[in-house]
Amino acid sequence: MCRQVPRMVGLGIAILSLVWSTSTRAANETEIAEHLIELVNIGRTVVLEHQATINDAAKADKGFTGEFMADEVMERFKKKTKIDLRIPNVVPHANTYVAMLEAEREVVDEAQPVINRQGVGFKGFLHAVFARRVGEHFYQKTGARMKLTGIDYRNSRSKPDDFELEVLRMFSDQRHPKGQVYARNTMVDGRPVLRVMDPEYAAVSCLSCHGVPKGERDITGMKKEGWKEGEFAGAISLVLPLK
Repeated sequence: MCRQVPRMVGLGIAILSLVWSTSTRAANETEIAEHLIELVNIGRTVVLEHQATINDAAKADKGFTGEFMADEVMERFKKKTKIDLRIPNVVPHANTYVAMLEAEREVVDEAQPVINRQGVGFKGFLHAVFARRVGEHFYQKTGARMKLTGIDYRNSRSKPDDFELEVLRMFSDQRHPKGQVYARNTMVDGRPVLRVMDPEYAAVSCLSCHGVPKGERDITGMKKEGWKEGEFAGAISLVLPLK
């Protein structure tokens, strides 16, 4: 999944199960979801920008650590939203945002043996892999689900459920306003949730793996989907539990 985009030390915030009280309903819920999506997209962008360094077979310590990732994400998030996660005690819903930031830091730290391995070029640590692992960590911390999904999914964990498939088809309809996020309060497993999906479109950086010719094997060994720049590619799907 691609998108056209651009030290968690001493924060000491307990990260609990993610549930929203009635005081945080309506617009606040959607805003929180959008901020969470922004956080993971910033992390994906950081991975993409440092892909050449990650895949440098001649270099051992790349300096691409979880602390580096968290610093970059916090700084860029502050510029984008004016929210400073370095002072979380004054940030509404800071626990939730810090949970996402911690997930990103942990994923990069866990990947250090692969990232810093000499003698190997392509490491397989791509921005899509990063996002999938972040979603898994975030779920363990909060109970909220986040994943990349698409009609032409590659990984079974990215397979859309019925709700996601319906929205993906809506996004792929040329009559749907490009880039418009879709949000709906609904039920999952008998519990109220907010479901948010943010459409994504093929960037130039996506095409080496997902472009043409369709069916050709890319560097990962998967078959290319035949995407062209700007075409609808998939979405980020977020499921936030509600009270």
